[in-house]
Parts: sequence; C-alpha cells; structure tokens
Amino acid sequence: MVKSGRWFQLGMNLMLIFTAGITRAQTPVQQSYSIPQARGSHEFVFKSSIRLKSVAVAGTFNNWSMNANQLSADATGKTWRATLRLPLGKHFYKFVLNGSEWLTDPAADKTQTDNMGNAPLVLFPSDYSLPARPHDGITARSALLHPTYVPFFNYDRGQLTLSLRTRTGDLKQVALKIGNRRIPMLPVASDDLYAFYSAQLAWDRRSDLAYVFELIDGTKTFLFGVNGAGYPPKVKPFRIDARQFTPFITPEWIQKTIFYQIFPDRFADGDKTNDPPNVAVWSSMPTGDSRFGGDVQGVRDHLPYLSTLGISSIYFTPIYKSPSSHRYDIIDYKAVDPQFGTNADFAALTRELKAKDIRTVMDFVFNHSDSSFPPFADVCKNGAASIYKDWYFIQSYPVHAQQPPNYQAFGGWWGMPRLNEANPATRDYMLDVVNFWSKEIPLAGVRLDVADQLDGNFLRSLRQRVKTLNPNTWIVGETWGDASTWLMGDQWDAAMNYPFLFSNVDFFAEGKITPTAFTTRLMQLYSSHPPQVSRNMMNSLSTHDTPRFLTRCNGDQNLQRLAAAVQFTWVGAPCIYYGEELGMQGGQDPDNRRGMEWNRVTPDNAMLSYYKRLVKLRRTSRALQSGVPAILMTDDNARTLAYSRTLNNELAIVAINRSDKPQTLAIPMPDNSAVRAAKKTGLTDGLTGKRYSVGAGRVINIMLKPLGAVILL
Repeated sequence: MVKSGRWFQLGMNLMLIFTAGITRAQTPVQQSYSIPQARGSHEFVFKSSIRLKSVAVAGTFNNWSMNANQLSADATGKTWRATLRLPLGKHFYKFVLNGSEWLTDPAADKTQTDNMGNAPLVLFPSDYSLPARPHDGITARSALLHPTYVPFFNYDRGQLTLSLRTRTGDLKQVALKIGNRRIPMLPVASDDLYAFYSAQLAWDRRSDLAYVFELIDGTKTFLFGVNGAGYPPKVKPFRIDARQFTPFITPEWIQKTIFYQIFPDRFADGDKTNDPPNVAVWSSMPTGDSRFGGDVQGVRDHLPYLSTLGISSIYFTPIYKSPSSHRYDIIDYKAVDPQFGTNADFAALTRELKAKDIRTVMDFVFNHSDSSFPPFADVCKNGAASIYKDWYFIQSYPVHAQQPPNYQAFGGWWGMPRLNEANPATRDYMLDVVNFWSKEIPLAGVRLDVADQLDGNFLRSLRQRVKTLNPNTWIVGETWGDASTWLMGDQWDAAMNYPFLFSNVDFFAEGKITPTAFTTRLMQLYSSHPPQVSRNMMNSLSTHDTPRFLTRCNGDQNLQRLAAAVQFTWVGAPCIYYGEELGMQGGQDPDNRRGMEWNRVTPDNAMLSYYKRLVKLRRTSRALQSGVPAILMTDDNARTLAYSRTLNNELAIVAINRSDKPQTLAIPMPDNSAVRAAKKTGLTDGLTGKRYSVGAGRVINIMLKPLGAVILL
C-alpha cells in the first residue's frame, strides 16, 4: 500500500518454491512452530561521501523493516557497517538512509538487482564448496529438507503432494518410497541454491502414512528420513497420523469470482451533501491531498453498471474515518468516513450487493494508525504514563508528532505511527475490529494492508478469529514479493499477486522479456505455492499503488487486451482496477487515482466490450476457473506462446501473439481425456466464435493477427 508516493521498495523476490526464509508453518496437527535454520554471517558496508544521521539495512530477512538492523558509523561518519547472522539462501535488500531514503547498494552488481532495484545476497552452506555434480557421490546434506507441512506436504483434490529440497544439480535421481512402492520424483523448480522434487499420489486420508526418500548420487544410493540421511535400517521414516491431519483449505468461491477494486473517493459522487470542503472537480488531476467526494450513494447509483459488467466481488480500499483521501491513516476503525457515508449506509450497500451475488472484501490496516487515533493521541498527551504506550514503538519521551518522528512510523512518516500488534491489548482491539465489521456487513474477505510486516503470532490469531466467524471468509495479504512464508495454512489464504503484475508489465507493456521467460515466470509463480493457494491469488494488472497498465503500455490498447486475456485465463482470480475496463490511464500515485471516467461508458467503447467478453468466458468456463495449467509452446523469435488449463474433461487453450506481425502457431497438445474430448467436438474461440479442430498428431494450427489472442474452449 502506497499512501502518497512513498513505498517501502519491497523486493519482487521471485525465489521459486519454499525459500530458505521459512521460519513458521502449520503442521498436519494444526501447530505453528519454528524450525532450526542454518545461518551464515555477512557484513553489510555502506560508504557515503557525506555524513549521515543513520543507515539501516532492510530486506527479505527482516520483513523490510527500516529499524530492525541499524549500521554503525566509523569515526568519520561516512562508512557504516553491520554484521548479521542470516538464514542461508537468497535474500534481497536495500539501505535506508536517515530513516527515510531507500537506496540500492552502490556496490551491488546492477545487472543482478530485481525490477525494484533491490540488491541480491546469496549465502551458501559450507558443504557447497565443491561444484554440484550428480555423479560424484558427494551429496550436500545441508540442503536436504522435508518438513511434514505445507508446502512440502500438501493435500488437494484427493491428491497428496510430497516434496523434497536438495542442492541444485546434486543428485542423479530422487524417488519416494512408501512400503514396497517406489514413485519417481520429478524436478519442479530450482534456484541458486536448491532444487525441489515432487511426487503425487492418491490418498484417502484414512490410512496412516510412512515414507522415506531414495537419493541416487552416482553409484551411491541412500535414504533420507526424519532423522536425516543414511542407510537402512538406521533411517527412520516420516510418519503421518491420518486422524490428526488437517489439510490447508482455501475458500472455493475465489476461483469463480471476478474482483473489482474500488478506491472509494474516486468511484462516483452520488451525494453532494457529504462532500468535503474544497471538493475537487471530478475531472481534475488528483494531488496527494485531493478529495473528490466519492461516496456510498455513488456506488449504489452504479450498481446496474457493475452487474452488467459481470463482476462478482468488490474489494474496497479503506472506508474508515480518516484525514486523507486514501484512508489508510485511520482515526476510527469502527466508523465509516462521514464523507463516504455512515455505517448504516455502507451496511445497506453491502446487503444490496449480496442480493446481486456480489461479495464485499474490506481493507484492514493493522500496521499503523493515524496520529489522531485516540490511543496515539493519549500517548502524545501523557507520555510514558499513558496506558497505550505499548500500542506503539516509542523511542523517547515526550513524543514529537512531527517530522522526523521519535517513534516507528510507516515509511518514516510521522502521521502514520506503527502499531505494535504483538501487544496483547492492541491485538485484542484489532481482532475486535474484525468482529465488529463481521456483524455490520456480510463480510466475504479481509484484505490486510502491509501484511508482510505484521507480527506472525498476530496473523495466526487473526486467522483463527476470522475462520471461527466464517470459515469461507477469504484472507488476502499485501506483499510485493514472494509470499510463501505467509501461505502455509496458518496465516493468509492468498496474496495480492504483484509478481504476476510485474511479469505482465515486463512482457506485454515493456516488451523486455521473451515469451519463454514470461511463461517460465507464470509457472514458477504457480509452483511457488500449493495449488489451492495459487487458485486463490488476486491477479491484477494495475492497483491504487501502481501506474495504470494502459499508461505502462504507452496507450496501446492492444497490449492491454493481450495482458487482460492472460489475467482472465491464468490461475488465480482476476481483479479489475476501477476504470481499467474503460481504458483509463494514469501514472504514479496520485495520478493513477483519477476520478472514474463515466463518460467512457458507451456502447462503442471497444475496451469495455472486450472486458465484458472476458468476464463472461471466465464465469462460464470451469477450466478457466480451476483448471491445472500447462505451457504448450513458446516461440521467442515469433514472440508467441500458448498454454492450457485442464479440469477433468474440460479444456481451455490460450494463444498469444506479442509481435506486430501475423503469426501461425502449430500448438502441440498432450494426450489426456480433455484433449481427446476436444478432438471429437472441436474448440471455439470465445473472443470471435471461430471454430477450430484438433488435427493429426494432436496439433491445432492457428493464425493470429498482430497483437492478437484466442481463447479456445
């Protein structure tokens, strides 16, 4: 969440699956615990040409905290150092100067930084000193890992998936052994340090399981079990008690939904009586302080439009009482902002939405409050004597509510003091906020702002509270990088899938990666999480924190249409940022938060018509909602690609031409029941209605126009 152009520069850490940073998870018996992590030392050094007040290092290893790891200055005040013990593996980081300025490490190799400018750091285990070879009989034992919880142990749709981590390129073969059964394991992903092997088998969840892994390195064959690697009978098998096992279940309705994100102040002004003083002209360019007067009545007035569009869930960014237009700085967590409406108005709206089969997802901000929030105001007034002093991270007294703050604050901004949700009283208050809104409205989903910086124990308590109120309530967290740590069954159900957004920007909008690189990223993202989690991810092309996608495309609507075709056909729930379907543009915040351009809602708006077709296809195809993905082909020279989604006998095929020339694709098909059914009935392009047949050798020949796509069903 970006409030006013400030962002923590959270790294897009496209680590593959099950990163070394895993510290907590859910076991099959619903416990959360810490597992020992191998660690190594690294000295961070920052050299400046001028004297600085402070330097910190923030990264994936400390949840991008600006305060957790401070560097110490030498006598000149220009060279800063800190030695940290970090988990082995790959990390990303930035330096934070004077508590607010984020800077890429000047000593880093700029070709290795990610697209957020975060520098990489890889710490290798000691037994990685020799090159990895699958035939030398030397195995890196430190890399071997198989905790018996998600995602290494996962149950979904009657299938059990078991995964093992090894060193990349280290083993000749890996197999799963259950009794007398030997099941070969296939490599599914790898990164700089680790390779991941998986095997699937049917499981009735009635029979207990005992299993080991068979590892072949050159001429050596040994087993890996709960007590490490060795030879039988010394290796003890992993054991699962079926009676105690509880699978990680995510809400099924997400797979079938199409989200629509509304920034409340900018959607529609339906009630002039609650407009703020100096309300901005609706068509004017927004500033950080602009108030446009969007309100509950404005949303209600346009319910026919939303119904016609076909969306089935609305994600509202905050609607709470707040001094700003974005309302992420909250004064009252239990009151709707008067300039948006009343609690009764919002409750009536959500009930009306429910009657139209449109669910409501609310934005919850537990990371920070406004400086006028009564508990913080009390701390400012009473200092160390305040009963609320432990609600925040106060560094000294008296508290100075000004820049720079003498307390932790979001982005270092004094007006948004950081809440200590680990404090019992704070935790109980915030959990009660969820209770409150669950009683006020038909709450279908909880979106957590800056969720990757919330205390883990708080998140576990929050999940328990939310799922007790309604097990089908969806919990989605905000993080801009790899979300694996929070998606193990004990915290979130899903994440705002920013790596998906970035990948579409890189391929479609900016054209700087190949079709192979793009589809590889898509499959890596899919494999990064259990399938039931991947099916729950929120897939956006634009949000209130990013430039609008069409602006990234330099106004080329064909490029946005191609990306939207992927958004509506890939795994996860598509989310339309308000006005995106109309062809709205906008740069960095606050320009991306312009007033909804209702004058674009016309019968001849080709973009709107295209989005309506995509919505209809997504809502009517079970394969597009829940199917398993597979990449069918890529051609980097022609800039084309094709992939499939398969669910039982239902099939969808998506083909994309990113080039500015017509291209002919010969798409090879796998041999499965869905393809055999399609061979008998043929396939129809959902965008044009044109019929296609599966030819000899299970090949479909398709001609695509420049910047064209087909969605075959």
